[in-house]
Amino acid sequence: MSKLSRQLYTPLSVVTGVGGGLLAGQIFGQIWKRIGDNDPEPPDPKDLSYSTRQVLLVGALQGLIVGVVRASLQRAGARGYLALTNEPPPG
Repeated sequence: MSKLSRQLYTPLSVVTGVGGGLLAGQIFGQIWKRIGDNDPEPPDPKDLSYSTRQVLLVGALQGLIVGVVRASLQRAGARGYLALTNEPPPG
């Protein structure tokens, strides 16, 4: 793998990571609007008025969304990189 290829992949990876975080936040926000029982924000884990079960379920949902979005964008980025450079991505 050439040094130029690595230099091209690093910014692409950073941009997809940041974009993925923003996208995951938007997706979670839309889902929370539908399931949030009129709560505008998900429960804060430090707010003891919520049950542990509620906080853990919301955390699990957020983690699931972030993981799926991240894996999807990394996979798409790797395929795009391969299509452009005819080399697999570094790493």
